[in-house]
Amino acid sequence: MRRNNLLTFIASLALVTSFIMPANAAKHKELPALGDTQIQIFDKTNICFRPDSFANYTPASADGVIRLVNGRIILKKISLPDYKRNVRVKLRLTLASNGDRWDKSGSCFALPKESFVNLMSIAQGKAAFPPVDSLKYENMIGIVPGKDYVPTLELMRFMTPFGVGFYSKKDNEIGAKRKPVYISEWAENVVWEQDITDLYPALEKEAYIGIFIDTWTAEGYVVGLDIEVKESKISCDALPKRHVQPLINTVYYIGQTYPDIFARKDVAMDFELPRHAKNVRLKYIVTGHGGHSGGDEFVKKRNIVSVDGENVLDFIPWRDDCASFRRFNPGTGVWLIKRLSSYIGKNGYEEKEIEEPLGSSDLSRSNWCPGSDVVPEEVMLGDLKAGKHTFKISIPEAQEVDGDKLNHWLISAYLVWDE
Repeated sequence: MRRNNLLTFIASLALVTSFIMPANAAKHKELPALGDTQIQIFDKTNICFRPDSFANYTPASADGVIRLVNGRIILKKISLPDYKRNVRVKLRLTLASNGDRWDKSGSCFALPKESFVNLMSIAQGKAAFPPVDSLKYENMIGIVPGKDYVPTLELMRFMTPFGVGFYSKKDNEIGAKRKPVYISEWAENVVWEQDITDLYPALEKEAYIGIFIDTWTAEGYVVGLDIEVKESKISCDALPKRHVQPLINTVYYIGQTYPDIFARKDVAMDFELPRHAKNVRLKYIVTGHGGHSGGDEFVKKRNIVSVDGENVLDFIPWRDDCASFRRFNPGTGVWLIKRLSSYIGKNGYEEKEIEEPLGSSDLSRSNWCPGSDVVPEEVMLGDLKAGKHTFKISIPEAQEVDGDKLNHWLISAYLVWDE
């Protein structure tokens, strides 16, 4: 009897398993492997200001490089495999001076696919930034969404160092005479890497990727840019469905003014979330600039970011480690600073007044150093309700542009959510 009961139990288990397995197998569907991808987008490509050589829009050259605003922006179309498995995406940017000695704002970006109005169509004369509400945004065109327009999606913010590469050569008089004793040799270039996996939806299949540097010299810089895509080795690790929504971008890529609006008012805008949006994240990239020694570049200023009236970020964007980038800054200005120094003398430790070099590149700044990239601040907003929401930025002590004191804040922000 026990044997019959056991056989009955086994048969029942087999029947139940036959119903369970197909559904379970569907969850573990094998996805095709396409392999890792590495694309070299730019290779020692010049970014410069040459109105005699490049127009506002210069069509693609033999290597596929499009130039905008007289060479200050380079742009190229890329194609990626149609991945089904999950991926990790890394961006690598290499820069050296081609003769420009100064620290300049730089931005690597993607043109939003859903935006008819973008940097390229504006440069071609086919479109213009949509008009903005003059009460809310003054004359700051292009910083927030408008008709047929989404702000440029920033992939990486960076700051050029003072002359790395060009002034790093041993026979260069400036670099040779300004090298401190603790630097064995100047760097030949600077390389930045960031994980941009969350931004993959803006790149998949085809996208236009570009780099802007705020240079006004004919020599400018040379840059390289690579994107590396690592595919999951697990056959059932499906690519998550994500969405990226740019909210604001105040970088003055083309025909825009210095964004000192934060000195006069908060900047607010509305955005909408669909019903299926979940796990919402906010990415916030910020750097303060200008105003000489007492301006927004060198004075700590609070940034307050709120969503629906609730503060989600309240911090002072600041970097005080800029001296660690000294090897990238052979062309920086140098002062001699007197101080009392302790040193090993004939009778042990002795003290005397010395003059010590201080480079401009050593000074602390508003969330950047000459030669650094800028890592986005990330806020987990969670599962917000569907419908309209309000996003606001406040910088209570920001200063206005005043003559050659060009105070301003370069801010870009975007949302990422799962669908």
